[in-house]
Amino acid sequence: MVHDLYILMITAGVVSLLFKLLKQPVVLGYIVAGILVGPNLFGENLVSHENVEAWGNIGVLFVLFCIGLEFRLKNLFSSGKVALVGSATIIGGMLVLGYGVGRFALLDNMNSLFLAAMLCMSSTTIVMKAIDEAGLSKARFVKGATSILIIEDIVAVVLLVLLSSIAVKNSFEGVELLKKVGVLAITLVVWFVVGILVIPTLLRKVRPYLNDETLIILALGLCLGMVLTAEEAGFSSALGAFVMGMVLAETLESHRIEQLMAPLKNVFAAIFFVSVGMMINPASLATYWSSILFVSVVIIVGMIVFGTLGCWWGGETLKDAMSTGFSFVQIGEFSFIIAALGSKLGVTDPAIYPIIVAASVLTTFLTPYIMKATVPCYNFLYKHASPRLRSKIDSREQEVEQAEQASSVNEVNAPSTADKVRHAVRKTIVTKRVVDLFIKNMSEHDE
Repeated sequence: MVHDLYILMITAGVVSLLFKLLKQPVVLGYIVAGILVGPNLFGENLVSHENVEAWGNIGVLFVLFCIGLEFRLKNLFSSGKVALVGSATIIGGMLVLGYGVGRFALLDNMNSLFLAAMLCMSSTTIVMKAIDEAGLSKARFVKGATSILIIEDIVAVVLLVLLSSIAVKNSFEGVELLKKVGVLAITLVVWFVVGILVIPTLLRKVRPYLNDETLIILALGLCLGMVLTAEEAGFSSALGAFVMGMVLAETLESHRIEQLMAPLKNVFAAIFFVSVGMMINPASLATYWSSILFVSVVIIVGMIVFGTLGCWWGGETLKDAMSTGFSFVQIGEFSFIIAALGSKLGVTDPAIYPIIVAASVLTTFLTPYIMKATVPCYNFLYKHASPRLRSKIDSREQEVEQAEQASSVNEVNAPSTADKVRHAVRKTIVTKRVVDLFIKNMSEHDE
């Protein structure tokens, strides 16, 4: 095991360093490292695939836990219409487009459904990294883009649960699916509300005794506890990790936990992406090159169109909407997880996995260059727009600026979402108790 970890880490480190020097995302370096140590390039395994897969599964949990830690209900609600309309347009549009691509390629319903799920969401890690490297972290569109990515991550976790259920039964039952969604929604709400009521209070009580070591151990214990709870309830372990991240995101220690988790997440996330690369056969890439290009074009064009339209319909300026659409032109970690799920359950065509991974690599590589094309494309579109459309674009710009100024004033000293939830629940419990006492006293008085 130590030998496997040594080969894995040294290869991933050297290759990712090379990609960093070439100013490419390190995720691509990890995937290439996986190809190098995997069985398909040199004809033998340099590391044990079982060990790497086990570490990769832990990596998935830590990645989802950290994504949950970045989840802020307050930010999501503040984006409001943009987040809801934008995410619904992107996810809905790409699901339909992906399913259509699958049927066009003569895949059956199950394969087409999994393919649609793989194509319907962008990579939070890659998008935020590309935005940061482009120096756009403070840009106005980032807030809406982040909220859309948050919703996509939630939908991805839900899709993992639903696809697992559909794949096991090997059928698509509408009523059964609705029941599953309903149970899942109720479970999520209950877990989140109970967590918000209990865990922040617990952490506040023991805060004076929490050094970094104790805090990270406690956070990981809570994460794994929720993972086991989710598994016992019949849901995926990924859902439990994500929910606990969401709960801890509403505590005073959230940023501290994020900082402490970062090294651990990076190590196990690297192992996960290496395990993805180990499943790629370079020979298959040459075989499926036309399919890889086709899927990549579908992803890029679909994300630009649906991302721009969704954010525009959600109330953003055209420039901000295009900035979001042009930054979402890739698929990433959840696509790998869904692809791996389909392969593990044996319900997807073996050709889909290498095609999806290769398309992800290609679109990730192109993301920074496509993002640079946002302003020239916007200027071209504005220049050639009709007077009526140009007037609407200018009007929307003024509306957004005015709304932004008003919201910046209202957000000062606003209570957190967690505080609102706790207050609402406690008020409801107190109100119910007062009413019960009043009725009891009135009954005794009548007697």
